[in-house]
Amino acid sequence: MANNGSRKSDRKEAANPVGFAQAIANTAYNAYEKRLLQEVKKLPIPKHVAVIMDGNRRYAREMELLSEDGHIRGKDKLEEVLDWCLLLDIKVLTVYAFSTENLRRNREEVDSLMKMFEENFRKVGDDERVHKHGIRIRAIGQIDTLPESVQKAIGYAEERTRQYTSYTYNIAVAYGGRQELVTAIRKIADDVSSGSARLEDINEALVSRYLYTDGLPDPDLVLRTSGEERISNFLLWQAAYSELYFSDVYWPTFSFVDFLRAIRSYQLRQRRYGT
Repeated sequence: MANNGSRKSDRKEAANPVGFAQAIANTAYNAYEKRLLQEVKKLPIPKHVAVIMDGNRRYAREMELLSEDGHIRGKDKLEEVLDWCLLLDIKVLTVYAFSTENLRRNREEVDSLMKMFEENFRKVGDDERVHKHGIRIRAIGQIDTLPESVQKAIGYAEERTRQYTSYTYNIAVAYGGRQELVTAIRKIADDVSSGSARLEDINEALVSRYLYTDGLPDPDLVLRTSGEERISNFLLWQAAYSELYFSDVYWPTFSFVDFLRAIRSYQLRQRRYGT
């Protein structure tokens, strides 16, 4: 005789086929994520991953949200990505948070972003994860162009984590790759003029020491979300030999599986320098 509880379960599943199908899909997805993670861990992990976090505003429009809500979702996603990098032991993460060109957006959106930066630099300075794992926080870009309140919040996060060496988390704010190179050239010219550097000593290694990322390895992998396939003035010098990966999902919907696929793609490539 059939079990009464089993018949009830069968009737419930028949009454809600969409929910049952979704449960099966979730189980399959979780199994795929677990298998992909195991595969990724078997091969060398990139030391430095750089991310162009693109698609917050388009996500917000499609979801009929305010632009501010899209940026908040993007900030929450960045919290997740930091956890993923810790899980995979990726030593350096550099994220493109705000470009010099973004300063030309409407004042209301820029002000909202500045408030978010101020809040979150102070938050990351107090983050237990950061102190537990020894993560150094660095802001790179034309920091002196930002509001004083944001500069102070950046200083707070940097000072609280200055002694850490296990991981580095770079946040590119008011950043432009061409401007970074112009700034480096000016500093080199000043040092040559003052005699603290010689013209014949200028080489790739010396130029790298004048960049915001001095002391860090160049990114092994640069990934961008939203389907756009360009680097948008991001780490122009440092990304000369980086592997590039473009994901067609908006940043707020970027999943752990999407991240693992990017790492897996990097691992399966044969890196070449110069050709």
